[in-house]
Amino acid sequence: MNDSDDLLETVGPRLRALRQEHDLTLTELSGSTGISVSTLSRLESGQRKPTLELLLQLARVHQVQLDELVGATPAEDPRVRLEPIRHGPMTMVPLTRRAGGLQAYKATIAAGSSRRTPDPQTHEGYEWLYILNGRLRMVLGEHDIVLEPGEAAEFDTRVPHWFGGADKRPVEFLTIFSREGERIHVRARSTDPGKPSS
Repeated sequence: MNDSDDLLETVGPRLRALRQEHDLTLTELSGSTGISVSTLSRLESGQRKPTLELLLQLARVHQVQLDELVGATPAEDPRVRLEPIRHGPMTMVPLTRRAGGLQAYKATIAAGSSRRTPDPQTHEGYEWLYILNGRLRMVLGEHDIVLEPGEAAEFDTRVPHWFGGADKRPVEFLTIFSREGERIHVRARSTDPGKPSS
């Protein structure tokens, strides 16, 4: 017996349960669908396999989707749903599934982090970030700068670095990290038709 046969075997009890739920007799359902009483009875008892035409009529009368009538499993959700990573006031949501190579995250730093004392860290790799909302304070080596929405930065993560809010508001930014130390290559298209793209 294959999966289709298994599904069809469960249709009879579902049809009976739906009819009883709507408080209908076989005769009343026959009048609504145009399907004979004997055919409905045989469908409910499993003595007859339902055809697509019969199932469509019954789904319409019972006001249910066809896949609900036959108990089909819905398609797997294609969205990436990875667990957030939390480091103090920073939450990083992975946007990529693969291990190694470039890793992309959407990061949020909670409101009020501007009171924290910078504690720069180092590690192997290279990082690129882009500010979506809020103002990000970035301590990088001897530099202490504030990045505004729409600004981007890239740096070698072997240089001591630290992130925090520049004020009391939360900060949201995208970050791409390469453990292998690859730099991000950005191609800009020239608006001057006489100049080649860089």
